[in-house]
Amino acid sequence: MIPIKTEQEIEKMRQGGKILAGIMEQLKKEVKPGKDVREIDKLAESLFFKYGRPSFKGYNDFPASICVSLNQEVVHAVPSKRIIKSGDLVSLDAGLFYQGFHTDMAVTLTAGLNEKFSDLIDTAEQAFWKAFKEIKEGMFFGDLSSIIEEYVEQRGFTVLRNLCGHGIGRELHEEPRIANFKEEGTMQIKKGMVFCLEPIIGDGEWEIEKKDFAYVTKDNSFSTHYEHTVALTSKGPEVLTAF
Repeated sequence: MIPIKTEQEIEKMRQGGKILAGIMEQLKKEVKPGKDVREIDKLAESLFFKYGRPSFKGYNDFPASICVSLNQEVVHAVPSKRIIKSGDLVSLDAGLFYQGFHTDMAVTLTAGLNEKFSDLIDTAEQAFWKAFKEIKEGMFFGDLSSIIEEYVEQRGFTVLRNLCGHGIGRELHEEPRIANFKEEGTMQIKKGMVFCLEPIIGDGEWEIEKKDFAYVTKDNSFSTHYEHTVALTSKGPEVLTAF
C-alpha cells in the first residue's frame, strides 16, 4: 500500500525539502579540485543537525551523512579518504529527516570544467523534468518510467536498470518502487502521494555491481544521478526539493 499524505504532512515535507535544497546548494559549492570528500560530509552533517538529522546516517548501517560518488561509482559511495580531481564527475545524494518526514535529492556535477560529461548530466536532468511535467492523477508509475527510458535512449545513453526511485515520507524508502525503464503492472498515481523520481543513467552498459556500500559500473563507464522529492497535490505535481 502506498501511503497517502495529508496536506499538513505535505507542508512539513515542503518545509523540509526547502531546507534540504538550501543545504545541497551549499554542498555543490564545495565540489572543486583538491577537496577532500570527507570535508563535504562533515559540512553536510553540521547543516543537517541545525534542522533535524541526516536521513542516511545509520540507514542500513551507512556510516556517513551523505553519499559522494565519483566517476565510475553510481550511487551510495561513502565519503572516505579521497581527493576530488579536476574534471571528476561527482554525484551528491542527500536526505533530511525534518519534523517526522524524510526528503531526498541528488545532483551530479563536475569538478572544474569538463565538457565530456555535459550531455550525460543534462540527459539525466531533462529526463526527470520530462517525466515530472506529465504527472497527473490516474496515470501509472510505469508511464513515468517509460518517459525516462525513451528520452535517455534517444540521447544515446543507458538506463542503469538495477536502481530505481521510491516512495518517501515517514520512512526514507516507501512503496512504490519506480523503475527508470518500462514496466507493466505498476500502481496508479493518486493525489497525496509523495515519491522520488531519480533517473540514474550511464554512457556504457547497464550492468552494475556492489563494492562495499557503493554501486559501480561493471564496464568502468561513467554515470550520473538526478533526483527530487515530488508530491502530487490538489494543484498538480510539485517538486518539494526545488533549488
